[in-house]
Amino acid sequence: MRLSTVILPVRPWHQGGRDEWTRAEQLGFNTAYTYDHLSWRTFRDGPWYGAVPTLTAAAAATERLRLGTLVTSPNFRHPVPLAKELISLDDISGGRITLGIGAGGTGFDATVLGQEAWTPRERADRFGEFVPLLDRLLTEDSVTYEGTFYSAVEARNIRGCVQRPRLPFAVAATGPRGLKLAAKHGQAWVTTGDPKLFETGTPEQSVEAIRGQVEKLGKACADIGRDVAELDKIMLTGFTPEPGKVLESLDAFVDFAGKHFELGFTEIVIHAPIPDSDFAADQAVFEQIATEGLAQLRR
Repeated sequence: MRLSTVILPVRPWHQGGRDEWTRAEQLGFNTAYTYDHLSWRTFRDGPWYGAVPTLTAAAAATERLRLGTLVTSPNFRHPVPLAKELISLDDISGGRITLGIGAGGTGFDATVLGQEAWTPRERADRFGEFVPLLDRLLTEDSVTYEGTFYSAVEARNIRGCVQRPRLPFAVAATGPRGLKLAAKHGQAWVTTGDPKLFETGTPEQSVEAIRGQVEKLGKACADIGRDVAELDKIMLTGFTPEPGKVLESLDAFVDFAGKHFELGFTEIVIHAPIPDSDFAADQAVFEQIATEGLAQLRR
């Protein structure tokens, strides 16, 4: 199992932002992700910086740490310019980029460009076109495509990604259409658990719900003749019942990670603490988990 972190882009780069990314590398995290939003929930009235520029700066400030989005969505992205940015970012980082990608939601990003928020079906429809087109754009020198939602006319991406055949996709999905996309195009699958259980469910119910998601992913892979073991399985913490407990202590983290390791997860992602927010946590405990958590889990 690997341990990674999410660094929300809320701190100015020269006022602590850079230090968070270099510290993540020093602590030994496998990957440091950031959210790809234009603003987000309770943070919308404060600073929130762009994901791609932030990851570009982080790539220049680190050497080993993998970097990525968790997650990018079609809410305000178009595959053609996104592909160009990702290829550039993969080059700058020396091939250390993972694209976390999902269908998007109904928050600020869904209406900021002036459109009506899409229904779940509309989001799934767009996602079903977005992912395959982005896959082509990142692997082919020239792409022409005319779809229902997206088009490309001789979109050139020479010489492609540093990582071959392209940078990895970590597809966030729980529904049948999204799981099919993960099975076909993903190198990893991402879940945050069952949102219906977040406020009123129990940790035990959450584990069972996630077990069901893993089984559905296995079926989606089997349907296309793919071994589900080929996909990494990423658990983004902070959205299951009793979310604060994961970073409450080293023992609490080991208990949580162990239960999800048994479900087949290969990567656990924890949020870097942000004081006075939903992600407030003891920095010392966070760093102890980073340096000792996996060793404790293996015992």
